[in-house]
Amino acid sequence: MLIGLGNSVVDDGLIRKSSDCSAKQTIDRLEGRLKENGLFTIRISHSDNAQKIEEPSKPVQLRPTELLIFGNPALGSQLMLSNQILGIDLPMKALAFEDENGDVWIAYNSLDYLRDRHGIDDKDELFAKMAETLNKLTDFARLCPVSVLEDEEPEHNRANQKVCRKSPRSTIRKK
Repeated sequence: MLIGLGNSVVDDGLIRKSSDCSAKQTIDRLEGRLKENGLFTIRISHSDNAQKIEEPSKPVQLRPTELLIFGNPALGSQLMLSNQILGIDLPMKALAFEDENGDVWIAYNSLDYLRDRHGIDDKDELFAKMAETLNKLTDFARLCPVSVLEDEEPEHNRANQKVCRKSPRSTIRKK
């Protein structure tokens, strides 16, 4: 079920926001900001890995798709004291991807969804703080300065500038 909230839509526990940047730039920006704040990160380029698959004798073509796994063990451990199975959803993850229309999105699990999924009712303040921080971090990551866009190859730069002229969209997917 999709529920509109201003410029957001709720369905399946995912928050999805449009990005002015390429998928790679979006994750570069998020990863840089997370590292500046002392969080650990692990990065996976699904599209780069797909290129290595020979199916039969030609690479698999996947649109740009970048995954960033990140966390702060001090916060995650506090949450897991309430329900250890939350560890299946921690560390947090953010996925930046280009859709079939050439638009770039960043998506991540809603903290409200994770709280409800795991029945944690004694850490509302911590979940709210984490949600606010993640919202700010992903907003930073998705709003590419023009100087970053100019560093792209000319064709990709034009595509990103086209996306920049659109007003950024946000959607939240919640079950």
